[in-house]
Amino acid sequence: MEQLDHTDITILRILQEDAKKTAKEIAKILNLTPSPIYERIRRLEKQGFIKKYVAILDKKLIDRSITTICQVSMRYHNEAFIEKFEKQIQNLQEVQECYHMAGQVDFILKIHTKSLEEYHDFVKTKLSKIENIGVLNSTFVLKEIKHTSEFYI
Repeated sequence: MEQLDHTDITILRILQEDAKKTAKEIAKILNLTPSPIYERIRRLEKQGFIKKYVAILDKKLIDRSITTICQVSMRYHNEAFIEKFEKQIQNLQEVQECYHMAGQVDFILKIHTKSLEEYHDFVKTKLSKIENIGVLNSTFVLKEIKHTSEFYI
């Protein structure tokens, strides 16, 4: 983070907390004028520090209250099978996150569905159709203790 000074870091912290803050509002917090804050934000976007702005939805209000962590182990570990799995998983809307792992499992998926029945249908009609999956191990979240998209910087 050598490219970032204290002001840049503060701007990133503020935007992580509330991406709707305007350059004018951030400038007021930092006791600066809006124009250089606006330019800094644009530079942070251009340099890739800010990838995109999103709205974080309430999963209960949009009826996606079942969170499942699914561990996937592959039968074969050659490059073609792994790339094919990664490509196919991109097309599954139920999968919110996918990580290629080192260790006992090959991939970890975070999946949100309306119900256990919907998750069952997802596994039966979509996930199990992906070639080369050896083992699926699903665990269900009972209570979300902490969920954040903010990085400590």
